[in-house]
Amino acid sequence: MAQPQHLYTCKLTEPQAERLEALLRQSNYEPQEVPFAISAARAEGLNIVLYKSLKLVIQGKRTAEFIEFTLEPEILQEARIGYEDTLNPELYQARIGVDESGKGDFFGPLCIAGVYANEAALRTWEKEGIQDSKKIKSDRQIATLAQLVRETPGVVQNVVAIGNEAYNRLHKNMKTVNQVLAWGHARVIENLLEQSFQMLPPPVKAISDQFAGTRATVERALMRLGRTLPLEQMHKAESDLAVAAASILARDEFVRRLRQMGERYQFTFPKGATAVIEPGKEFIKLHGPDALPLVAKMHFRTSYQVLGLPVPERPEYPFKKGTPPA
Repeated sequence: MAQPQHLYTCKLTEPQAERLEALLRQSNYEPQEVPFAISAARAEGLNIVLYKSLKLVIQGKRTAEFIEFTLEPEILQEARIGYEDTLNPELYQARIGVDESGKGDFFGPLCIAGVYANEAALRTWEKEGIQDSKKIKSDRQIATLAQLVRETPGVVQNVVAIGNEAYNRLHKNMKTVNQVLAWGHARVIENLLEQSFQMLPPPVKAISDQFAGTRATVERALMRLGRTLPLEQMHKAESDLAVAAASILARDEFVRRLRQMGERYQFTFPKGATAVIEPGKEFIKLHGPDALPLVAKMHFRTSYQVLGLPVPERPEYPFKKGTPPA
């Protein structure tokens, strides 16, 4: 069953962008601050962001209504809904999408997923309402959508899960989260391209979120096969269906592994990075400080608070020789 349209993207011309900016200055739109955006605003059931590239992203339950009654007649001055294939021939091109989950979670691994999708798969996901995993609050719904992604004919997928012990070692060697992420994205792309014989037709590009200040961070990490495929890095890449599908697989893997970790330690690990200090202290009481690097990302400043150590001005790995203090 087709889902209501809650996401729409398109590229504007300069005159169209000017008309949109004038519209968003009206009092019924609340201005928003969004990185790399020319204009951004929200209204009930609607979020609108116009990026410096003139890419427009519309999200929310009133997306279809806004397109039909405002965007098309007032801004675009043409009908686009129903003509996507003609107006945007790249919309259904075969491609690889990459995304991660767990980067902002103190407990649990970092999971990076990659998905190859052809036109048929992308059209299926469009009808089924595949979207960025961050917009899906239910772990059960994530699991259901992840199964749908994996079982879609023609899809090739790969997930790299970096457990906490390996993550802490990588971060200590690479120094920054972005370097670890770049390695993970490059590894997933390489793993997928090793299965390229299953990709019909071949992907024309790979797409990932631009999480680093420069595109070169990921480009330098690409491996032998990865260097043969154009990589498009963009902000809010989850608006792309292939990246959204990858985000769902990555989140599903993170949730599954966090649950397994809880079963192993007989402990409930909270998600996120805010309400983790007291659970962290409780975990140390049960398992000792030596066990914390096995379940947590130690470069988080939170690790010092959990261990009762002075928090340094700049985050760094708390233990010089790998052994937490008692």
